[in-house]
Amino acid sequence: MNALRNIFQRLGASGLLLSPRNCPSNLNVATRAAEPAGSTSFHNAATNNFWMTSPLCAEPLKKKKRIDPAVLKAREERKKRRLEKTIRQLAKNAQKLKPIDEMVVSKKLLQEEGLRKRKLQPLGEEEEDRRALLSKSWTRYKGYQYLAEQDKLTTMMLSQQTALRELRAESEDLFQQAVSLEGLSLPFTLKGPVFTPPKPDYVSPDGDYVDISRKW
Repeated sequence: MNALRNIFQRLGASGLLLSPRNCPSNLNVATRAAEPAGSTSFHNAATNNFWMTSPLCAEPLKKKKRIDPAVLKAREERKKRRLEKTIRQLAKNAQKLKPIDEMVVSKKLLQEEGLRKRKLQPLGEEEEDRRALLSKSWTRYKGYQYLAEQDKLTTMMLSQQTALRELRAESEDLFQQAVSLEGLSLPFTLKGPVFTPPKPDYVSPDGDYVDISRKW
């Protein structure tokens, strides 16, 4: 620092630097007061603010890499296809209902489907004829049974209508009582215990209740 001051003093003596007296009035007065007598300065800051820093060299800007428009278009297409696939998956699972365990076949049974199939022997011609005749006989029997039941119901309804006509001819009051609702059985009401009474000598077993209900 002393060497720098000596250099500045020599420059000032040769008239290359301005004297503090010839500098503008807005210079730092405290700085001039702190400087020794006979020294010169070309700045308005304290001399202690000089720092030795590393040189900063300029660097040319990086040249932008030019991308082929076809590559950019391919990237956009791939991105678009991925979004469309995601939207299809969300739409597919949007209306999916909660599974019912009793109606869902386990994967283990599906894998064993080939093992569980029985290889049956083909039926002979005589066996096929026998089964066909048996099916026809059963169908014929059920048809006759249905017709017999219909005949019985028709006969009972005709007998009821005939009896009501004869009763109405005898007495209108008796006829109205016969066709009116029966008050003894309808409406049916019953009063009883609302819950089953506990057994006096029943010992309740100890244990823990574990809820295995599935959460959704």
